[in-house]
Amino acid sequence: QVQLVESGGGLVQPGGSLRLSCAASGRIFSMYAMGWYRQAPGKQRELVAVITNGGSANYADSVKGRLTISRDYAKDTVYLQLNSLKPEDTAIYYCCAKIGLYDYWGQGTQVTVSS
Repeated sequence: QVQLVESGGGLVQPGGSLRLSCAASGRIFSMYAMGWYRQAPGKQRELVAVITNGGSANYADSVKGRLTISRDYAKDTVYLQLNSLKPEDTAIYYCCAKIGLYDYWGQGTQVTVSS
């Protein structure tokens, strides 16, 4: 089992920035990939970024150049830096641990981009 706790969401104006954090516990953090997903109202959950246990990152086309995923092995934490935010980035952002065939999810953190 893995426990994930997200934080860092909030209300931000268009063009602003936020950094989301996801603290993991329960398994050896360095052994699994981590992802950030988001779900906007009325839409399906979508993958926005993933980082392997080795630190390689991939992004959805819609967020390339604006979002950066990173991980701190000493703190068992994965981050998502969101820059140049747009209203369409408004969603609940979920952290996900990918261990074998299973995905473990956090509770989500709300990001609202509005003036």
